[in-house]
Amino acid sequence: METLKLSSIKTWAEADRPREKMILKGKNALSDAELLAILLGSGSRNESAVELAQKILRAANDNLNDLGQTTLKDLQKHKGVGEAKAITIAAAMELGRRRQSTTPTQRPSIRSSQDAFNILASLVMDLPHEEFWVLILNRANKVLRSVQISSGGLAGTVVDTKKIYQRVLDHERANSIILCHNHPSGNLSPSKADLDVTKKIKAAGQVLDIQVLDHLIISGNSYLSFADEGYL
Repeated sequence: METLKLSSIKTWAEADRPREKMILKGKNALSDAELLAILLGSGSRNESAVELAQKILRAANDNLNDLGQTTLKDLQKHKGVGEAKAITIAAAMELGRRRQSTTPTQRPSIRSSQDAFNILASLVMDLPHEEFWVLILNRANKVLRSVQISSGGLAGTVVDTKKIYQRVLDHERANSIILCHNHPSGNLSPSKADLDVTKKIKAAGQVLDIQVLDHLIISGNSYLSFADEGYL
């Protein structure tokens, strides 16, 4: 008796599954067919999502520009491609087209504590409660993202080191971070808890090869820099 071909990506070796491969090796390691397979999500009874993607690409002359011009009706001629999948493919192609005409964002560079303050101050300076934020930087000290880690009360906020690095490691290009929290009281002096948590975060970063460049305490229009004051 003929054995049915297993079409589910879940049955493949982990390194061959497009989603897992992207996580393990990065998006640049995936072929056009594997990227398209992620959009499809599944194949048909007799073929995997990657095999279906390869068939769709062949019909478009293995050319992404041609695929972008393929109509929804023509995409649905492939067995396993319904209206929803066809729309998903068309939407992805349109996003790619629009990206080509978009000017890349100029990311601010951090060269001093003042540069960091200029970015972070608007996030925390007037808050009646404490919040903890992290600036994530690449190797050129350009800001990739600012991330809120926690929000607390007037006298403090809980900071989870694991949560910080979970958020940081979401960014493949992350190389260093700047910590920040506010003191609604107006007192810029770091507490023992501030010093201890900074030391803990810095030690964890050394293990992960993520450098902690500074920790700012902000209150109103003023700030204290751990790096400038020698606390790091």
